[in-house]
Amino acid sequence: MTDPKNLQENPQNLQGEPSPEELEAAQAANEADALAAAQGEIAALQAKNAEMADQILRAQADVQNARRRADEEVSKGRKFAIEGFAESLLPVLDSLEAGLAIQDATSEHLREGTEATLRQLKSALERNKVIEIAPPAGSKFDPHLHQAISVVPVPGQEPNTIASVLQKGYTIADRILRPALVTVSSPS
Repeated sequence: MTDPKNLQENPQNLQGEPSPEELEAAQAANEADALAAAQGEIAALQAKNAEMADQILRAQADVQNARRRADEEVSKGRKFAIEGFAESLLPVLDSLEAGLAIQDATSEHLREGTEATLRQLKSALERNKVIEIAPPAGSKFDPHLHQAISVVPVPGQEPNTIASVLQKGYTIADRILRPALVTVSSPS
């Protein structure tokens, strides 16, 4: 029901149109609803932002931990890389000490002991991927594996082939540790 006093002041209410007060109240209600929705959205975004910031911090911590663990592994690898090699040389050391401990050894015993120790040493080197380079005479000279000390004339042998090996070379895991020192045949 409409108030008769209101009708006198506001004749528009007869036609069903809202009064300016009603429009203002409705606009205020809409603005309040929009403000509440915006505040709710802000709160949700702030919560999402805090969650993302926490995820970033955790990811950064994970990366730092992984980096630290990798650095520790590299450090341990460097520190103990030679451990296996040293362990394989210990029997050679034991054999040498045992040979020197014999007071009345004959030259034959010393030779046998030295040969056995040499076999142990070669075996230890091979187990650790240290392979000797000892090219046979007449094989092709390879500057990646051999170092030519001199060039000598060798009748009946092709030029740039190995005449003799002065010192064996060695590789370690397919990498040159020391090239073989060789003499190379000269062109005729």
